[in-house]
Amino acid sequence: MLQRPLVVNVQVDLVLLLLTLLAFWTRLSQLSYPNTVVFDEVYYGQFVSLYMKRVFFIDESGPPLGHMILSLGAYLGGFDGNFVWNRIGAEYPSAVNVLSLRLLPALCGALCVPLIYLLTLQLRFSPLSAAGAAGLLLLENSLIVQSRFMLLESVLIFFLLLAFFSYLRFHSSPHSCCLRYAWLLLSGASSAAAVGVKYMGVFSYLLLLVMASVHTWNLIGDQAVSHLSVCVQSVCRAVCVFLVPVLLYVFWFYVHLSLLNRSGPHDQMMSSAFQASLQGGLSRITQGQPLEVAYGSQVTLRSSASQPIPCWLHSHKVNYPIRYESGRGSSHQQQVTCYPFKDVNNWWIIKDPDRQDLFVSSPPHSVRHGDVIQLVHGMTSRFLNSHDVAAPMSPHAQEVSGYIDFNVSMQAQNLWRVDVTNREAESEVWKTILSEVRLVHVNTSAVLKLSGASLPDWGFRQLEVVGDKLFKGSSSWTVEEHRYGTSQEQNDREAELHSPTHIDVNRNISFWAKFVELQWKMLTVKQEDSEHKYSSSPLEWITMQTNIAYWLHSSTNAQVHLIGNPVSWGVANLSLLAYQVLAVIYMLRRRRGFRDIPEDAWHQFLSLGCVCVGGWAVNFLPFLLMEKTLFLYHYLPALCFLFPLSPALLEHAHTHLLSCQAYRRALCVCVLAAAMSVFLSYRTFCPLTYGIPELSANQLEALRWKESWDILYRRR
Repeated sequence: MLQRPLVVNVQVDLVLLLLTLLAFWTRLSQLSYPNTVVFDEVYYGQFVSLYMKRVFFIDESGPPLGHMILSLGAYLGGFDGNFVWNRIGAEYPSAVNVLSLRLLPALCGALCVPLIYLLTLQLRFSPLSAAGAAGLLLLENSLIVQSRFMLLESVLIFFLLLAFFSYLRFHSSPHSCCLRYAWLLLSGASSAAAVGVKYMGVFSYLLLLVMASVHTWNLIGDQAVSHLSVCVQSVCRAVCVFLVPVLLYVFWFYVHLSLLNRSGPHDQMMSSAFQASLQGGLSRITQGQPLEVAYGSQVTLRSSASQPIPCWLHSHKVNYPIRYESGRGSSHQQQVTCYPFKDVNNWWIIKDPDRQDLFVSSPPHSVRHGDVIQLVHGMTSRFLNSHDVAAPMSPHAQEVSGYIDFNVSMQAQNLWRVDVTNREAESEVWKTILSEVRLVHVNTSAVLKLSGASLPDWGFRQLEVVGDKLFKGSSSWTVEEHRYGTSQEQNDREAELHSPTHIDVNRNISFWAKFVELQWKMLTVKQEDSEHKYSSSPLEWITMQTNIAYWLHSSTNAQVHLIGNPVSWGVANLSLLAYQVLAVIYMLRRRRGFRDIPEDAWHQFLSLGCVCVGGWAVNFLPFLLMEKTLFLYHYLPALCFLFPLSPALLEHAHTHLLSCQAYRRALCVCVLAAAMSVFLSYRTFCPLTYGIPELSANQLEALRWKESWDILYRRR
């Protein structure tokens, strides 16, 4: 063995190597320019700073993996989070490593070029077609701009392309290859990462699942494969493509919640239990409170329906007006509302109807599911009451009041049954923070709830609380602050209610409870729609009717725009149309029994459509149904799937449709002309892509190829 030299044979794809080097050069050169905050960096930068300080936040627009990737780059560059992301154009101080903030998105954007090359090869097209697809992506100005800043689209595109390439590599590998399932595992992990960056990745993942299901179904029907092999392969595919992505998706949130363990700006959107698990904030008040609510407990009750702004059951020494503006009469009893601020009038005392005492006995007598209680307002000693009187703003529901005995025929109806909605047993104890409780009025079976309406000036614009017999909407309450009352006299009790409840004892909730709550908030909390100067509709993206000004120098005409390469966008649109027309013609002729191309070429054509046209469709069509503010960069993932389509269709036409040599030569001439046009268009818009060199006002005006484009400049 030692008598022979050790020889290693290495095959290097020089085209792939050259394309990779060019991609790194176009995406990473002068990455720290401009040294100011650019467009959505002001949005993502706030989350990066919160990560550096381990402060909890929730971003309704997407899962946490993308923010963690951006934060990793900031962490590697020594960023401490001490920068105020308050405006576009703010200059980064010397202490902030701008290169590290933008490095990981730029790396992902650069790696998309070799990935699209490899993906085209896996679709069984020639290296020349693969080079053409990679060249279109390489020279796409909008993708270059989006990858050179601290933004997430390039990261999303990288994981999407990696997922499809890995799956196609798995599918094309021989069954005897031991490493083929490593490719499938990588495909599942990449799909989970894409969904973890932005929820739009779900649609591409579903497309990949459909492809995997069809291939697995074909495997099951293959009589040449044994039953045992079919079972083993099917289970392996299910684990890699379904189970692994689900587990990884959960893992992103586990890391997210483990890192962000301090109270932050979005605490109010979460439940009391979630807030109490964070360091600082509500936990400073609630830690160490008695866990079990007992008769004589002093509590504040937070409504679960008051999201994202919290509010607490409240009363004060003001009565309902005798008559409302509509002329309807009221009970003229003490107002009960829901108040969105901490206040001493939010305190209530849990009273046993069979005892007069308003303090906790020794040992404490815990309140359980099904018990009947009375609620006494701590500061006014009025009993929480409801009766067959219409609520002020919701006439279909009952009024809720603090009962005053006016010595009239209206009797007190102040008994409430405790219904622990998240109980695990019928004898469940009412617990601080953890229990969600519905309070059912014993006399009328109405449920105490927040109506959602605001009272007029006579109610100080506070929120209306009603008794609702219809049980519609959320009607549960949570004990947020809690202590065992020790005073029987009213004066002593008022002093006790003014005192703090803090005791330093830790209490946590499980990861799964936090994960489910956070996931629910992200999917259900609706962002406020706001008009934006550069917002656009999906139909404007296809013809590139819009652009976005990302950055403008404070004193010169140097600027960066998210603007595409018009020629490559036109080529992509033509190829999408050509594929659909050709697919319809093929299917009609095949239905009539004509086979224009060999079966292998037909299956290759179908695979091309499934990946490229399907990838475009799942990343574009959902936006047509979305009611949210949209921007041009939302189209970039869909656009990337069209780039392999153009050269692949040209190769298909050259090989199978054009038999005349003269037609083939003409096609080659057209392709060369189109390639030169793509390059010249890229060079033309480079000053708006990189922000250098500065152009004059006349030069900028000449770049305004469409009237709808917003090109900024200063005349001198």
